[in-house]
Amino acid sequence: MEIKSAEYVISNVDVRKCPEGRLPEYAFIGRSNVGKSSLINMLTNRKGLAMTSSTPGKTLLINHFLINKNWYLVDLPGYGYAKRGQKGQQQISRIINDYILLREQMTCLFVLIDSRHAPMEIDLKFITWLGENGIPFAIVFTKADKSGGSALKSNINAYLKKLQEEWEELPPYFITSSETRKGREELLDYISNINQELNKSLL
Repeated sequence: MEIKSAEYVISNVDVRKCPEGRLPEYAFIGRSNVGKSSLINMLTNRKGLAMTSSTPGKTLLINHFLINKNWYLVDLPGYGYAKRGQKGQQQISRIINDYILLREQMTCLFVLIDSRHAPMEIDLKFITWLGENGIPFAIVFTKADKSGGSALKSNINAYLKKLQEEWEELPPYFITSSETRKGREELLDYISNINQELNKSLL
């Protein structure tokens, strides 16, 4: 897929105020500081489309970006940022849960996982929750350039092995790097293929 246009549309904390219409939405979520904004900028070829920061927990809103005039990329708040405080965490959880559970246009949720780390309980619990609620999702391993080839492979295999303890069939997954642009084509082709299937179903 070639991205010809990417434009910011709206940010809000209320799922009821998300854009009207039936365009499919592909949402990106992950723990704070997982590299979400950098990945979004890399995918869209727009350096400043999503704000990047070395400070975790900066994304506090549901951010909609219109891509090629025919689908939305949605940047969701990160989960699990302890320094936000209990009240702040509860507010973010409500925003995330409302969007994921109530937004009919959400076509696929991309769960970002830092490929440098061993499986983390917070990610595994979130993925289990998605499965329990029948949410369509795929996993995106980020920062693939930060580890050596063997360490990267070992970490990803550890995650997949852990998931296999609960999942009969593994979700789709992608290995990406915002620095080297690894995985960009595969991820965008995945979105493109889903969009094509959706268009066929409307005929």
